[in-house]
Amino acid sequence: MYYSSVGIIALIVLVIINVEALRKVENTSSNDVRLKYRQYLLSLIFFFISDIIWGFFHENKWVILTYIDTCLFFSSMVLSVLFWTRGVVAFAGNRNKYGRLLVWSGLMVFSFEIIVLLFNLFVPVSFTFNEEKEYVPLPARYIGLILQMVLFLVTSVYSMIMAIRSEGVSRSHYRTISISGIIMLFFICIQMFFPLMPFYSMGCLFGTCLIHTFIYKDKETEQNMAIQLAKQKAYKDGLTNVRNKLAYLEYLAELETSIENEELTEYGVVVFDVNGLKTINDTLGHEAGDAYIKSGCRLICRIFDHSPVFRIGGDEFVAVLRGSDHERREELINTFRKTVDVHLKTGDVVVSCGLAVFDSAQDRNYNDIFKRADQFMYEHKRTLKAADRVPSGYGKAKGART
Repeated sequence: MYYSSVGIIALIVLVIINVEALRKVENTSSNDVRLKYRQYLLSLIFFFISDIIWGFFHENKWVILTYIDTCLFFSSMVLSVLFWTRGVVAFAGNRNKYGRLLVWSGLMVFSFEIIVLLFNLFVPVSFTFNEEKEYVPLPARYIGLILQMVLFLVTSVYSMIMAIRSEGVSRSHYRTISISGIIMLFFICIQMFFPLMPFYSMGCLFGTCLIHTFIYKDKETEQNMAIQLAKQKAYKDGLTNVRNKLAYLEYLAELETSIENEELTEYGVVVFDVNGLKTINDTLGHEAGDAYIKSGCRLICRIFDHSPVFRIGGDEFVAVLRGSDHERREELINTFRKTVDVHLKTGDVVVSCGLAVFDSAQDRNYNDIFKRADQFMYEHKRTLKAADRVPSGYGKAKGART
């Protein structure tokens, strides 16, 4: 039972540290590393299970069952080697001639072992059992292990050379691959001399822990950062660099959830509309109109600088006030409107605004607040309309604050 206990511990540790990596993911190019690593982990689980069962069968002298499981043991061993080579290529991001050679080498080792096991059914060349029902290794078994050792050695040497030539994260990844290969080489070597000890399982566990800690986690972080960057681009308005309509809708969904969970009890909504945009587009052109929109957006962002600002239409913006901006809402609205009054005189950008505050007694949802704010904005727009004059000279302007 001692033999099986090592495999049980290795299996438990492997699953615990890789529980997230073992979850099934969509088969896409962005998930390539995770898919390859998951395949490698599943092959190791298969190997550990066969190794655990082998110890139990062999201890009880069940020769036929032990023979069958020995075949599964060697099959799962070389299968893990094959998936290890594929994982190494994916981890290192190296798909050149060396990468293809490494994968083909793993496939050759796998094919050799399968052929030997099939031949062993008729003529014992890899292993057999003596009259005392004890396992006896034969020459082909050592040849298979030597081939694996050569594969791990070549991989380790190449990875170390690449580590010397690389820098930053890539150097760390190559170095980790090299060390994990050396670890496997060392434990396979010991396994050759002690066939009844589970040294191969120990090597797989140590090597996998290294890869998970120093490569897989880095790749996962890189992928998450790429997703976040893509998300930021998708949620950013191309003209003003503030958040767009898509980001606005997602933000509202989170806002409604916070209200339902009573995590948020106070907030305000300000609706903005850039005055005179159509006139500028008609008289000065759309380039001037775009510059005018950006000027209006900069004004909004400058005063409501602690609140998320969204562009929800051509000349429409929304700011959601929470925290300090909500507490100072009257001050901010007054400052904004005074600035707009000055702009009426100087011919600068004019923006109408309307503020509404969440009232649990009358507001069923966010839309109720938005409608009130929109109504107050149109009242402000009517007040400004008589005195408003179309500013001139708008050309290219710097983008608004994000």
